[in-house]
Amino acid sequence: MPALLVGAATAVGATAAEVRAVRLVATAEATSVEFGLDAAVTESVFALSNPTRVVVDLRPATFDRHRVRLPAGQGLVRAVRVGARDRGGLRVVLDVTAPVAIHRRDAADAGDGSRRLIIDLVAATADAAPTAPLVPVERLPAGRTLVVAIDAGHGGDDPGATGRDGTREKDVTLSVARVLAARIGAEPGMRAVLTRTGDYFVPLRERIRRARVAQADLFVSVHADAVPDRSVTGSSVYVLSARGATSEAAKWLADRENSADLVGGVSLDDKDGVLASVLLDLSQSAAMSASMVAAEKVLNELNAVGDVRKARVQQAGFVVLKSPDIPSLLIETAYITNPGEERRLRDPRYQVRLADAILAGLKSFFRDNPPPGARVAGLVAAPGGGTPEHTPGR
Repeated sequence: MPALLVGAATAVGATAAEVRAVRLVATAEATSVEFGLDAAVTESVFALSNPTRVVVDLRPATFDRHRVRLPAGQGLVRAVRVGARDRGGLRVVLDVTAPVAIHRRDAADAGDGSRRLIIDLVAATADAAPTAPLVPVERLPAGRTLVVAIDAGHGGDDPGATGRDGTREKDVTLSVARVLAARIGAEPGMRAVLTRTGDYFVPLRERIRRARVAQADLFVSVHADAVPDRSVTGSSVYVLSARGATSEAAKWLADRENSADLVGGVSLDDKDGVLASVLLDLSQSAAMSASMVAAEKVLNELNAVGDVRKARVQQAGFVVLKSPDIPSLLIETAYITNPGEERRLRDPRYQVRLADAILAGLKSFFRDNPPPGARVAGLVAAPGGGTPEHTPGR
């Protein structure tokens, strides 16, 4: 599966066009952006302000970051970024130095079925107004879909903890993640993205990257706890600790590739060290605050399903919690080392109850803390908590 479009491959399907090349050609008058495609796509091109940028939406399309390099900035384009969209779409963002007029043109087919889409950007003047109006971000239409990234812990060569009867944590987490994804997908205005969809290993920071590529509003990592004492039971929820946040901020500021990316919707690559540090700190602080609120909501709902080992949200420096701009929580669903909880974790009915409890907590969080532009009107809780169809504990 293309590395960039994790979680979207099933929506993209086999007919999606592959972006095989992205090129920039700058002259004194204009900058051309050329996309090399292996099939036709439907494109939408428009401009946004604050900051000024041009957005190119391609559908259906895929992009493999490991095979295709994005070009460095030239002319009117400072940087090029790519991200996955829902329903098999691909979004290319061109950070531009000034308002531009946009002209789209097709070049001749190469004769082998491939196509080139070319977009010319010309500096806007009084005589040449932009063909696509600049739309301030705060005026974008509301009603977008909430995206939840669900991370099934471990996988592949990393089985995680193992219960006395041989139950492997990696299998339990994937089962619960799939159920939770299905529950989320059935909610109006919500969509789930899985960081892994099968039994294979995904590096910890790659899990974060996949959530950020999907533009997730929330990241939920699913695990099963383990200790030598087999009598220990209960669930717990973790968010990032202050020490973990500090170390991650230092890593981001020192990493040139990271600093060139967006953090909280802002690029850090053109900021001086002090300003970049302040912006990153603000973004991370906001994410940590939201994480704690979401974690408390989920922990409250898990209490209706079974024992809660730790009645308060815990804080730790787990790598998967270190996204600088996505509220993130890690859920230890139960102790796989406890014989009773091991049996329950294998039970599909119990997995549904866990998923419903987590979903109820997420919906409660989003209702009280709606992300900008998100559609949350349909997230109505059932009496006593849970979803109208599936109340935790039933």
